[in-house]
Amino acid sequence: MSDKKTLAQLGVSSRRAVLKGVTGAAAATALAGATARSASASRPTGMRMGPGPGIATRLQDLTGNAQTGRFGARYTDLGIPVRCPDGSMLFVGGDTWDGEHIFQGTWSCPVGLRSGSQDINNLTIDSCVGGAHVRQLVDEPHNPVPGGNTTAIPTDVFRVGNSLYMHLMRGLIYQAHHTDFWRSDDNGETWQFLCKWDDVNQYNGAFQQKTYAIADNNTAYVLSSRFNRDLVSDLILHRVPLDRLGDPSAYQPWGYNGGWGWGNPPSSVAQPRKWGELCFRAMDGKYGFSFFDAGDGIIKLQVIPVPEGDLFNTFQQPLILPGPQNVPDTANLVRNPYGGWIVPGSTFNDFHIIVSQWVQNPGPTDEYHFMHYRIDGIWNP
Repeated sequence: MSDKKTLAQLGVSSRRAVLKGVTGAAAATALAGATARSASASRPTGMRMGPGPGIATRLQDLTGNAQTGRFGARYTDLGIPVRCPDGSMLFVGGDTWDGEHIFQGTWSCPVGLRSGSQDINNLTIDSCVGGAHVRQLVDEPHNPVPGGNTTAIPTDVFRVGNSLYMHLMRGLIYQAHHTDFWRSDDNGETWQFLCKWDDVNQYNGAFQQKTYAIADNNTAYVLSSRFNRDLVSDLILHRVPLDRLGDPSAYQPWGYNGGWGWGNPPSSVAQPRKWGELCFRAMDGKYGFSFFDAGDGIIKLQVIPVPEGDLFNTFQQPLILPGPQNVPDTANLVRNPYGGWIVPGSTFNDFHIIVSQWVQNPGPTDEYHFMHYRIDGIWNP
């Protein structure tokens, strides 16, 4: 596909509205008639106070014309990081274009950009999946459908042993048709289909956007929400054995039914809200959950001792806040941020995240890329 596409054709008008820089906090209310029953009655809703925002330092822009234009990724976002078995760091990007302007040229999604560096403080991208030019990691024809064109947005990429796994949303942006799951055994160069979830309305849509924390008990813990920032969604938790990741029937929900337990119908494990990107990781003997809160435009972090921890009351530490549109980014203030994936190798004392940014400037100067931040002062009780 090599012709220019409008936002409406791509089905991303709502995405543009969300990324214009939200400055007011939005009150989240539960979705009416949710199948995943809210457990707020069993959790106090007073948020525990913490020390304040982390101290953010931008280490580098990872993508852009100067950084990745030579790989056909002049415009790209997301950049979910995963450390590959060969030691490289693979960044899986979302909708990507190689033209002079955003939405022009070849449209690829998802794509893989790679850093050969072992230094978490210097992850300059020096190659890509595809050789000289990025190619789509899996087949996605971007078919025209009512409302726009289809795409394949990655929601998480992670590693188990010598294999990488990738979860994708398929359909129009924020209008999932289905989600599917893939594995790579060659550092992300090729991918094999494992399974898909066709019922995007399961649990009132809260099983669309998944993120996986890999524990040391041969289990993955999966947080998920609806993949639509315009709608308030529950956040639900499942667990699945590592040797059955590609078996949808093996995902066991966590819910409240007179008491919290595995195998109960899923209940929201956090205050329902407009969830953006999610990242759940086991680290330092605990669990870090970073997320983009589309209600107030802030990337936040919660640290819990166990995967079933209380996200209703755990302090939500701001990491990246929306900055004014006419002022250069500085420290924690970033114009139109989203994403917030934890970089593998991070600790709570040396914490790194990948932040996306989309600033729609006049002319051919859109800032649509992802960046590497170090965050100091993480609250780790």
